[in-house]
Parts: sequence; structure tokens; C-alpha cells
Amino acid sequence: MKNFKSLALMLAFILVLGVLAACGSNEGNTEEGSGSSNGEEGSSESVSGPIAIDGSSTVFPIMENLVYTYSSENPEVNATVNSSGSGGGFKKSTKGEIDLSNASREIKQEEEKIAEENGVELKPLTLAYDGLSVVVSSKNDFVDELSVEQLKQIFLESSDVKKWSDLNPEWPDETIKIFSPGHDSGTFDYFNEVILEEQPMKEGENTTLSEDDNVLVRGIQNDPNAIGFFGYAYYAENKDSLKVLGISEGEGEAVKPSGETIQDGSYTPLSRPLFTYVNVNAYKEKPQVQDFVKYTLNNAGKAAEEVGYVALPEEKYQEQLDKVEGWAE
Repeated sequence: MKNFKSLALMLAFILVLGVLAACGSNEGNTEEGSGSSNGEEGSSESVSGPIAIDGSSTVFPIMENLVYTYSSENPEVNATVNSSGSGGGFKKSTKGEIDLSNASREIKQEEEKIAEENGVELKPLTLAYDGLSVVVSSKNDFVDELSVEQLKQIFLESSDVKKWSDLNPEWPDETIKIFSPGHDSGTFDYFNEVILEEQPMKEGENTTLSEDDNVLVRGIQNDPNAIGFFGYAYYAENKDSLKVLGISEGEGEAVKPSGETIQDGSYTPLSRPLFTYVNVNAYKEKPQVQDFVKYTLNNAGKAAEEVGYVALPEEKYQEQLDKVEGWAE
């Protein structure tokens, strides 16, 4: 009996040692599959450091969404995003002061020249589609659609139209209040190009300019005589207090912006792509920038839809991912 008890104790001791060894061999493997957020399964790399982003207020909601989700997964990265307008972003990115420059228009030749002089290479990535939206207050009960020609009459400095009744005698004899993005805004540049054909816009006491689209929203919401324009996401966020107008070209039927009309191009001439321009030097030299750029392309479609814009076809994001792989070489 004594020998039997000794044998049992020895077997129990061996069993305990086996359990402890198994636990030890698993130590450190609980994090498998985590790490950087660029979509590379099984990566255990971690990134840290700052990422500076500025530019378009139109692109801001997309990038804010991406920065928030990326930062929650990569707490050692300090990504900041501001919205000084497309032009404001390019003023900084062409000097190499920021890593990504959001833009609702393409970079201008003079901006490219400044970047070249400063040894900065900027390359664009397309994040989403937008339909620049012309809006009035939901309290406005007389306007539902406008032609491109009527938009010119409202916004052009050379136009004599000052009151709604100047456009249509059945409309109120009230002064039109204009709310527009400022001159540093890519949205202003785009509207100026496709609607005003590079001619000066009205300015003065009845015109409010701001790079902050929320300022424009607040100005239009409570004034039935106000009109303005900005990115579709800002309309989508404020549908209860704003009315989006249908826009017609020539004799064509007026079309309102929506996910479908923006993506299929039938909302013309105000549908457009939205960009971020990457500082290629920063991409090469900063692992956190490279990781964030890949994360952006993997998640931009979802972010765009969440904030009210229109995602690109999935293959368009993949094509850009394939391109950025070569930037670090």
C-alpha cells in the first residue's frame, strides 16, 4: 500500500509539471494576429509617432473618421487632422510641413511648382466621390430646383440679380443671402470653375465666406432667403433643416445629388472626386505614415459611406494600394 501511494504522488507531480510547461509555452502568443492596421494578417509590427494632416473641410469628415478608428487600434500614433481648406493644406504640404493634404480639387500647377522647389513630392489618392450640394433652408417653400444659368445669375458679381423676384417674379421680393466656402476652399474653386467659369463671385454685406462648412450650415438653416453650397456630407447631416436643390443643365431635367446620381455621374456638373495628397518623402521615412496610408485605402470606402459620401468601386482602392506599395522603394 505504501508503494502504491508513493507511485500515485509521483504521477500527480509529473502531471502538474506538464501543465506548467504547457502554460509557459503559450506565454507571449496571446497577441498573435494583432499589430499594425494595414490589413496584413499576422503582422506583429507596431508603429508610433506623429502624423500631421490638414486641408479640405469637405474631406475632413472622412479623414476624421479614419483617424479616430486608426488611433483606437494604434494608440502610440498621434494623428492630428485639421481643416484649413484645400488651398490651406497645399500651402503647408508644398513646404513639407504636413504628411497628408486633403483636397476637394486637384493640385494647381503653381502649387506643384512650389513643392518641386522645396524638394517635396506629392501624390494623390482618391478617397470617395462627392456631389457638391446647393442648398436652401427647409423654411424656403418657393425654390426646389435651379438651372446652371440661374446659379450664375445668383452668384456672379457681374449679375444684376439681387432679389429672388429678379429671378422669378412669383418668388419673394427679398434679398438673396449667399453663403459660400472661402477662397482657400477647394469647393469654392470647383464651383468657380464649373459654374462661374472662373469669373468673380459676388461679395459684400449679403455674402458670407467661410472655410468652416458648419458656419455655412448654420447661416442657411434659419433664413428662408439664404442659399449656399458645400459637400454632400454636410447636407446629409442636416437634412432636417436644409433642402437640397435639383440642378439642370440647358434643357435637361433637374437632378438632385444622391449616392446613386453622384456615383453614376448623372448629377452634373457638380459631382467630383475627393483626394488626399501624400508627402512621398514622409511615406518613405515614417513607418506610421506608411501604415496609415494603407489603412486609409483599406477603409476609406466604409468611412465615406458612414459620413455621407459615396465610396469608390472596391477595385479602385485596390489599384491604389498596389501603387503605394512601390512608393517606399
